[in-house]
Amino acid sequence: MTIASPGESSAAVAESTAELTDGYHLVVDALKMNDVETIYGLVGIPITDLARLAQARGIRYIGFRHESNAGHAAAAAGYLTKKPGVCLTVSAPGFLNGLVALANATTNCFPMVQISGSSERHIVDLQQGDYEEMDQLNAAKPFVKAAYRVSRVEDIGRGIARALRTAISGRPGGVYLDIPAAVLGSIMDAEEGAKTLSRLVDPAPRQLPAPEAVDRAIELLASAERPLVVLGKGAAYAQADDRIREFIETTGLPYVPMSMAKGLLPDDHPQSAGTARSLALKKADVVMLVGARLNWLLNHGEAPQWNPDAKFIQVDIEPREMDSNQPIAAPLVGDIESVFEVLAERTKPGQITVPAAWREELGARSAQNVAKMAKRLAADPHPMQFVGALKAIRDVVHERPETYIVNEGANALDIARSVIDMHVPRHRLDSGTWGVMGIGMGYAIAAAVETGAPVVAIEGDSAFGFSGMELETICRYKLPVITVIMNNGGVYRGDDVNPRDDAPSPTTLMAEARHDVMIEAFGGKGYRATTPAEVTAALTEAMAAGGPVLIDCVIDPSAGTESGNIGHLNPKGITVGNITVK
Repeated sequence: MTIASPGESSAAVAESTAELTDGYHLVVDALKMNDVETIYGLVGIPITDLARLAQARGIRYIGFRHESNAGHAAAAAGYLTKKPGVCLTVSAPGFLNGLVALANATTNCFPMVQISGSSERHIVDLQQGDYEEMDQLNAAKPFVKAAYRVSRVEDIGRGIARALRTAISGRPGGVYLDIPAAVLGSIMDAEEGAKTLSRLVDPAPRQLPAPEAVDRAIELLASAERPLVVLGKGAAYAQADDRIREFIETTGLPYVPMSMAKGLLPDDHPQSAGTARSLALKKADVVMLVGARLNWLLNHGEAPQWNPDAKFIQVDIEPREMDSNQPIAAPLVGDIESVFEVLAERTKPGQITVPAAWREELGARSAQNVAKMAKRLAADPHPMQFVGALKAIRDVVHERPETYIVNEGANALDIARSVIDMHVPRHRLDSGTWGVMGIGMGYAIAAAVETGAPVVAIEGDSAFGFSGMELETICRYKLPVITVIMNNGGVYRGDDVNPRDDAPSPTTLMAEARHDVMIEAFGGKGYRATTPAEVTAALTEAMAAGGPVLIDCVIDPSAGTESGNIGHLNPKGITVGNITVK
């Protein structure tokens, strides 16, 4: 028992012996209260002790070599788990590095929260030149779904709750949470601090569509001569796999999956029109978009890629998405699982049918395109081409359907998407809506951390350069990630020539680069493969071993096209002085 000294009140004694807490503990307590199990980040001033404390309190901390890669990992974790992925960064430059991934998460509709330490507000606001001084809150605002700052230690719980709810509710996205160093170090009564924390209740509530909107969509599908469903990554994110599959199979509707929706239904499903995509888009008269947006990836819904008379049904949780590119004849606003639940309830047996002529036309084109691809896959030219290396990967991965595929690059991305079919939902992660390079190692690490399953990251040699140092992270945490590099010695291809002198051209990389040796510096296993047979042998051995592995696939330098399948976006015929670059 503590007794007051002369002149000291008993209240003062009680206050001096009260248990205290600080901002660091309140952040960790708030995250744990809301079931955050993993933090991806890179430590430094002022958040090093926050990471240490989180780890000591049972939150898994994955430390990266660059904040962008940590952010990409947090974004992929959000996509895979439907819970906000959390990225932790230092102030100013670290914050800006993470902001790239946060903006990409917002564009891709992945739930993510970036928590960054920041400089003292009174110094920043008067621009007095604090350490890494920056108004991070206002810098983040244009690129995120929402941005918040915690200015008092007693508001930490509220700030984290708001950030997590905002990231996951409605259309998911990236949220920035700014916590100044002074707030992290602030002290308050522990009992009072605990009262400031809260656990989210129903952070992503169901949003049911209006019955009349559902009936309108059903009637439009029932009237179609050439109906088509387009499945986007939003459909995969929703994890409404059974509902979507039941509706598609019950109605017989043909479907085309976008890249990250591959596997939602197996790519070899008889109703898949993925191998007849161009014909399907060009001729469909009623198109149902499910978690897919009519952005550049779908040519904005415009002719000649699309039927100019096509009518669109769109399933999206965000009402403002409707009519963004084309008029939407039947908007279905709601979460995807609820929409398909109501569709199943209100569709009468036999009400939606697919004319035999349309099924047969799509089937014939699919068979034709599959036969063409089979010839390409059967070829075995030397030097090795993209198709040969990717076929070898496909054949090995098919034996391990639990494997996650991460894919980025130009030709490495485009050709892999065509060659490697998927049979399990959410097992393909790629460059997404922005087509951004540099997601590879971050996404691969997140897939391994969140699922424990093997991951094969198929990387263009240029794309790999954005995040290649994370090989050390993969080896440090002993993650089951196999990185396969399509090494043709260049950006797009490796045979470009500088017309003026012997310096490398803008698209030339080192043809002799030994990425397989790079991973060995960190304790991983490296392979160099020059034929499809060598790729098969290396990947088979790597999958059996389960540890960090890199396979450097030596590809013909002349293989590949400028900008992959989107070369039309790249201007040609640029004249520099007296030289025309074609």
